[in-house]
Order: sequence, then structure tokens, then C-alpha cells
Amino acid sequence: NSNQRYNQAAIKQYRKELAEMVDDIKEVDIKCLNRAVNEGVRYAKLNTNVDTGFMRKSWRSAPAVKSATGGVSKTLVNGADYASFVNHGHRIVSKTGETVGFVKGQYILEKAITLVDKTLVKAYKNEMERIAKEHD
Repeated sequence: NSNQRYNQAAIKQYRKELAEMVDDIKEVDIKCLNRAVNEGVRYAKLNTNVDTGFMRKSWRSAPAVKSATGGVSKTLVNGADYASFVNHGHRIVSKTGETVGFVKGQYILEKAITLVDKTLVKAYKNEMERIAKEHD
């Protein structure tokens, strides 16, 4: 009888700790995604060539959004109208309409996304370890 009371108390305590841990884990995805995408914006701004500075200033990230399925997404964008030409490259056209060359793209966005992916993995791993230590 006393063993049963002890077991019930231990189970109740375990459920309480588990609920606290689940609440912490729910916030980890947004926190880590924000941190990683902000690092991507920083990388993109630092690696954008400057002529007028407009394209460099135009790098932004939208707020993190939770989907109905439980996933989280965040967007990294550049609002400069010519950003896609700088990123992907473009052809050079003469006054007669002839293609006379091609400017290679800098692929800033793709490089920033690669950095975001790596940063996200590290940040998520660190947060999970922190939560595990906190709840041990």
C-alpha cells in the first residue's frame, strides 16, 4: 500500500517534469529558426557587393510562422528589383539586341541558405542539450 502511494507520487512528479519539458521544446523550433535565419541575413548582407548599397540594405527575414501541421517556416528575401539578376546572373545585350556576354551569378541567397541549414542544426542540438540538462 505504501509502495503504491510512493509509485503514484513518482509518476505524478514524472508527468509534471515531462509536461514542463514539452513546453520548453515547443518554443525551441522558433527560437532556433530565428537565430539561424538572422545569421543568414547577416551573411547575405556582408557578402553582397555594394554599388549604391540598396541591395545590401534590402535583405530581410519575415517572422517565423507555425503551420497547422506543426512545422515552422521563415523566409529570407531581398526586395531589390534587380536582386535576382545579381544572384542568378544575367546576359549582356548590345544596343542591337544581340547577346554579347553573360555575367555569372553570385548565388548569395543559396550560400546564405546553406549557412542557415548548418546553423539551425547546431542551434537545435545545443538547445536540446540545454533542455535535457535543465530537466535532469
